[in-house]
This record gives sequence, C-alpha cells and structure tokens, in this order.
Amino acid sequence: MPGQIPLALTYYGLLGLHPSASSIEIRQAYRKLSKHYHPDTTDLPTAIATPKFQQLNLAYATLSNPERRLTYDRKIGYSRLNVVQPPANLNHPSNSRNNSDSAYLDPTDRPLSPGEIFILLILGLTLLGCLALAIAIALIRGNQQ
Repeated sequence: MPGQIPLALTYYGLLGLHPSASSIEIRQAYRKLSKHYHPDTTDLPTAIATPKFQQLNLAYATLSNPERRLTYDRKIGYSRLNVVQPPANLNHPSNSRNNSDSAYLDPTDRPLSPGEIFILLILGLTLLGCLALAIAIALIRGNQQ
C-alpha cells in the first residue's frame, strides 16, 4: 500500500505488536517493556533507557486512546475496516451461469437421506389423502342436494 510506514518504525513496532492488537495486548506489552526500560529499574545506561522509556510512554499514550489511535492508524496507512472488493466482472455480465458463485445450495450436492425420503413420502400421501377427502366430501354433499 503506498504511503504505508514499515511496521518496525511505528508505535506498534516499538511495542512489538501488530496494528490489529487489542487494547489489553497493548497494555500488557507496554507494562512489560516499561519495566524493562524504566530508568530506575533497568540495568541499561540511563542515556539509553530514558529516551526509549519516553518513546514507550508516547506510544502507549497514543495507542491507548481510541480517537488518537484511529488518527495514528490513518497516518501510518492502516485501516481497521474490512473493505469488500467488487468482483472483477461486475459490469460485464456473462451469459453462462456458474453455480459455484451461487450462495444457494445445489440440490445435487448430496443425495437425500432415507429419513428425508420417508418424510417426502408421508407428505405426498397426506396431500393425496386430503385431495381424496375433499373430493369425497364434495360428491357426498352434491348427492344430498
């Protein structure tokens, strides 16, 4: 993506995280690294630990605030939105129908199970029984009048 900053040079890279990290992961990484780089608790020289600790504080201050994090993500070229791309042939309709693109199930995907066949048989017999009953009632009432 053009204009995107390499991950290692971002606040996420400083914390050792991916831009999709949750706020809990950001806090855990910050706490771990701040203990390591805090000038009072580190074995590193103060000249190295202090600037690194300040960078960590700035990174955490930015990434822990949702509005500032969103602005920062835009700045580095990261988007949290899952953008759906249109198909390449959207404006070019084709005459051939490809069933693999259909969201509906293909009835030839699998054979009917014995239970499904039995239910269809019962439904068919019920329909025929209802029709026979309706015809019988119509004939009986027609003969009475």
